[in-house]
Amino acid sequence: MKVLTLNIPDSLDIDNRDLAMLVATQLYEQGKLSLGQAAELTGLTKRTFAELLGSYNVSIFNYPTTDLSKDVANA
Repeated sequence: MKVLTLNIPDSLDIDNRDLAMLVATQLYEQGKLSLGQAAELTGLTKRTFAELLGSYNVSIFNYPTTDLSKDVANA
């Protein structure tokens, strides 16, 4: 696993857990991490991570819109 060190300005009032959630939710939303991988990145269980996704405006249903359009067309 890679380790990344970031210098975050003190004026940005964010703690390490929130920052990890922001990164993990974005990578999950982009399909770069699975739910389990994103949960592991944050140190949370899959269930807890999934429950918190909504508060970061990320859907648990990580399904590409192109695939959804194809499915609707084939229905």
